[in-house]
Amino acid sequence: MVGTGMVLVAITVGSIMGCSPNQASREDATSTGQRLSDDSLLTLVQRQTFQYFWEGAEPVSGLARERIHIDGEYPQNDRDVVTIGGSGFGLMAILVGMERNFITREEGVERFERALGFLEKVERFHGAWSHWIDGPTGEVKPFSKNDNGGDLVETAFMAQALICVREYFQQGDEREKQLAARADALWKGIEWDWYRQGGQNVLYWHWSPTAGWAANHPIRGYDECLIAYVLAASSPTHGVPAEVYHEGWARGGTIKSAAERYGHPIVLKHNVREGNGVGPLFWSHYSYLGLNPKGLKDRYADYWQLNTSHALIHREYCIENPKGFEGYGPQAWGLTASYSVKGYTAHHPDNDLGVISPTAALSSFPYTPEYSMEVIRYLYGELGDKVWGKYGFYDAYSETDNWFPQRYLAIDQGPVPVMIENHRSGLLWKLFMGAPEIKEGLKKLGFEGPNI
Repeated sequence: MVGTGMVLVAITVGSIMGCSPNQASREDATSTGQRLSDDSLLTLVQRQTFQYFWEGAEPVSGLARERIHIDGEYPQNDRDVVTIGGSGFGLMAILVGMERNFITREEGVERFERALGFLEKVERFHGAWSHWIDGPTGEVKPFSKNDNGGDLVETAFMAQALICVREYFQQGDEREKQLAARADALWKGIEWDWYRQGGQNVLYWHWSPTAGWAANHPIRGYDECLIAYVLAASSPTHGVPAEVYHEGWARGGTIKSAAERYGHPIVLKHNVREGNGVGPLFWSHYSYLGLNPKGLKDRYADYWQLNTSHALIHREYCIENPKGFEGYGPQAWGLTASYSVKGYTAHHPDNDLGVISPTAALSSFPYTPEYSMEVIRYLYGELGDKVWGKYGFYDAYSETDNWFPQRYLAIDQGPVPVMIENHRSGLLWKLFMGAPEIKEGLKKLGFEGPNI
């Protein structure tokens, strides 16, 4: 069990982290053979990972860089490109940092003012931001040929954060109330209804000022995009009717699955080619940084069961380890979208390349706390500096290929401190679920639960 039988290290996490965050932190904590308690280790992991979004932020915007490579090699000259979705995760991580006293409240307010000022000034496309933006200039950086305009899913991840920011500061002093009002205005400016592409009962992912709807990507479940429909239904300014969710996302009810894997129900049909396939674990993280799945149900799923089963299936798969990869087991499990020995890919049980992505098990902490702690202990105590660096655990590794790149991605780092905090205090879940329009939107879609 978490917290059982651990001896508190003589050096506190606060003193460990008083110096600059680097590998020395881990070495100092373990050099005498003492062992951090589970609670202290979770704080250390949160704090070091938080630094990606604090010390590692793009300086002009104050937002999250798409990637940080400690090894110095960058593709496409994108060292200063910020990512809207990853920045949303980062804003939530900064709230964690304030609550955990990694930074002062004053420092947090200053960073949020800079970030929101940037979001207010850059180009939006019917209220949606683009996937990538050049930090120094504020100009759109195309993600692909027809993805040079609004990205509704990335925008949803940012909107989830903006609502949490509003809820966090709205009872503060005058400066904080102004910050809350600015976050509120940004989220209410998103034209979810426009992204129905002419009133269809489905949301579309992209709209381009040069290519229009050419990307032609209707958002249908199940994957990481549930939050877009919750927000679209909840918007008091550009809301969509419930039919958009039921016919578009839920595919007229055919989203439901009766399949099982390793004795665990899959619950909803995952958007993978295999009939009873299970997707990458980030699908159980991104929509649930703010949306609390505890007790959350609708006509299609019990969302706590959905996400817990998802994590357990991944764990069982890695214990079975049908391809015989080195290092897999109860101490190292979890496949998700990350860097890979063969380039960036979405790892899952039916697309397994021998790569473990630490964010997969760590961000599943609310669902599988004991099992996720086993992974943290192995990574931190056994693999050590091979996988632990300036901004926490590196993005991915493969023991089979002796591949340990010193690279980070915002979308993988962000869920780690946030989901660990949701397990520890429920901070982001309380903020997001406390928003009155979210409660109304969930009711509108037919959701039930103790937090609605």
